[in-house]
Amino acid sequence: MSDFKDPPQSHQFTELQGGSKANIRNGTDRMGAAMGPILHWLQDVAAVTLLKARRTLLQAAILFCTLVLLLWVSVFLYGSFYYSYMPTVSFSTPVHFFYTSDCDAAEAGLCSFPTANISFMRNERDQVMANGQPYRVSLELVMPESPVNEQLGMFMVRMSCYTKGGKIVSSVGRSTMLHYRSFLLQTLSTLCFSPLLLTGMAEQKQLIEVELYSDYKTNAYEPTVGAVIQIQSKQVQIYSSQLRIHAYFTGIRYLLYNFPLTSAVIGISTNFAFLSVIALFGYLQFIWGGLWPPDQVRIRVMMGDNTRIQRRREEARKRMERENSQKELSSPAEIGSVNGTDGLQGNGALAEMSSENPSENPDTSGAEAPDNKEEESRDSEEHGDTDSSDVLNGSLPSQSGETLIRQRPGPWMSL
Repeated sequence: MSDFKDPPQSHQFTELQGGSKANIRNGTDRMGAAMGPILHWLQDVAAVTLLKARRTLLQAAILFCTLVLLLWVSVFLYGSFYYSYMPTVSFSTPVHFFYTSDCDAAEAGLCSFPTANISFMRNERDQVMANGQPYRVSLELVMPESPVNEQLGMFMVRMSCYTKGGKIVSSVGRSTMLHYRSFLLQTLSTLCFSPLLLTGMAEQKQLIEVELYSDYKTNAYEPTVGAVIQIQSKQVQIYSSQLRIHAYFTGIRYLLYNFPLTSAVIGISTNFAFLSVIALFGYLQFIWGGLWPPDQVRIRVMMGDNTRIQRRREEARKRMERENSQKELSSPAEIGSVNGTDGLQGNGALAEMSSENPSENPDTSGAEAPDNKEEESRDSEEHGDTDSSDVLNGSLPSQSGETLIRQRPGPWMSL
């Protein structure tokens, strides 16, 4: 009995398994059909997002490079302006005196006054002093506290400025001497600084500063290229000397020299703003053709006028053809009432010819062109205001179904 019951159960199990597989397959197909548009949408969204991200990244990179370039150009322009506008602030050069030594050696003094020749040219090309700029010129003398200099008293220091051709343009003389120190003060100073004096770290000397010019200006037509300094004393003793030239600035130069950081920030910001405006106008000119493109407006208006005129001519031609065809149909009817059926047949043939060749009618109405032009000019004058306003707004006037152009019957219509 069990052999007879097993096959139906196995067949039923197979059917259930096949049904479940079919249901699973149908569910999978339905899910795939439902997920297909979503996947396509997600793919499109990802592609668009990636494209927008790439475009945004490219625009950001271009903007960053443009800003860096503008900043670099601004710094370069400010540096060039500062270098060309600001003269030498201070100039210092050693002064080497010379004198003649061909006199009698028995004398204690020198054979001539100590004299030095100073050049105001840097690298033999550039002038140290700018034209029109006031300078303070001073001479620093390092003199020993020797009995000779103490007994010397006052002596003269003379300076003469000359041009390239050797012409003296300015000359000045100043007097100076050692600072007075009493015997007690010298003794106390020697006792206090004796360790330094013994080791050579200090010396018994004085620094004498002689102001030669307080407001010296060089002339642009006769620039100063050098000076001769002379100490008018044969007994003077000097360790070394230094000539110092310091500029006194006013106005913008004063601000640039005394407030360098603030001036740099303001100058670079101004250059950056100016260059940014120029770059913005160039971008608008390249993209839009300018802020106010009058040429495009004029071309648009002219194109609108031409289109309107051509459209009116086309409608007038169609009206003329329609009116001519109606009159051709109506005039043979009156003739047919007299002539009978022959006139009707002729009227039918005429109507067929007019319907087959409608484009040939305007060519036969050449004699009526002046009248039509007069009526078209009246029509254009009546609608001139509305057409001009519509053209300026970028839209063409709406055409109504009523006809304003009337056809005057010519002599050929009576045939």
